Amino acid sequence: MTDTTSTAPVDRARASEVGPVGRFLQATELDTRMLGMIGALIIIWAGLQIVSSWRLGVSPLAFDSRTFLSFRNLWNLSVQTSSVAIMATGMVLVIVTRNIDLSVGSVQGFIGMIVGVTQAELLPQLLGFRLGEPSIWIIALIVGLVLGLLIGALQGFLIAYLSIPAFIVTLGGLLVWRGAAWLVTNGRTVAPMDATFKLMGGGPEGAIGANWSWWVGVVACVAVVLALLNGRRQRKRFKFPLRPVWAEAFLAAVACGAILGAVWIANSYPWPAGIVNRYAEAHGITVPEGGLFIAHGIAIPVLMAAAAGVIMTFITRRTRFGRYVFAIGGNPEAAELAGINTRWTIMKIFMVMGLLAAIAACIGISRLNAATNALGTLDELLVIAAAVIGGTSLAGGAGTVAGAMLGALLMQSLQSGMVLLGMDTPLQNIVVGFVLVVAVWLDTMYRKRI
Repeated sequence: MTDTTSTAPVDRARASEVGPVGRFLQATELDTRMLGMIGALIIIWAGLQIVSSWRLGVSPLAFDSRTFLSFRNLWNLSVQTSSVAIMATGMVLVIVTRNIDLSVGSVQGFIGMIVGVTQAELLPQLLGFRLGEPSIWIIALIVGLVLGLLIGALQGFLIAYLSIPAFIVTLGGLLVWRGAAWLVTNGRTVAPMDATFKLMGGGPEGAIGANWSWWVGVVACVAVVLALLNGRRQRKRFKFPLRPVWAEAFLAAVACGAILGAVWIANSYPWPAGIVNRYAEAHGITVPEGGLFIAHGIAIPVLMAAAAGVIMTFITRRTRFGRYVFAIGGNPEAAELAGINTRWTIMKIFMVMGLLAAIAACIGISRLNAATNALGTLDELLVIAAAVIGGTSLAGGAGTVAGAMLGALLMQSLQSGMVLLGMDTPLQNIVVGFVLVVAVWLDTMYRKRI
């Protein structure tokens, strides 16, 4: 019996069954779940714009500064999403390995309090540092990052090496770290933060301005084009099927359009008049009669979130550690038999999660210019919901960083819209809980179909 290679023509009848939309999706290789999330986000934004406009008695197309789709609200939304998006990138790895981390909000609050106390009280009182010295915010930031790694290592060790379920360890962590945050100052709020440190929180000074924002947008577009070209070259090298040239061009155009559109929105939100006048007076600038327009540009926390997304995407897709993570999630027993040190890998995942929670904590206290005990409260729900809505399967083995970040934007859009509409906090929690349950149900239905 000999092997033969079929030279039969392609089954044109079966190919013709696929409609234009199906052929388009096949050519571009777009993720249907990602398209679904984008569609849901558009519907949510449109709905919130209509309702907020109706409450104000203005046209939804007027884009009043008090409506949801105003430049002011969209810019603030990007800043508010940053900390949740950063933590969601780490939650993808945790959930992919069939674990969970319920403590991220409390860890964020505890680290934020430690970082705040370090720069506002400990360093000035014990070592004679003064706020404004470059070293004070650097030391405080390092303390926060190291503490995040240590907390993640502790929880990861309990889970991986002592075989305590992640649910129990992190549920205990949720209570322990929230209580520890209160004990650090007996419930007292610590303020102010160092002026340089506050740049991580956004605001007029915590943004890069119009010119630098356009440069960042152009560089991002070039990176997208180069990534598509490199992907095409790799496909040719390994003789994988190639996307049509028009599909590559379409993907590049859509990605660059989205990037430049986001930059345009960031540059369309001006500084408040009072800050502009003080800035003009300090720099000897004459304010024209119609006022001086100074754009915020992209906020620094948004750039930090984008950097976290790029780095975590590289880790998950291009490193051995990332491959091990998905192998463990797909089949833990097979991964261990294949020689993967599953315990050390899981411990490293929680260390990464702790580090990302520390970064989110620094952004949080920078935005508030204070360390409070309320920081990070219920953020674990938003982070988990963002990862699940973004396509990370609770069954393990599947998930994307980009999807989690888009899920974070969707969840924060809901919360921001509810605040804009004046909804009470209990009702906001009901909506978040409902969305989380629906997201898990949709994920279950999707898994049954494939």
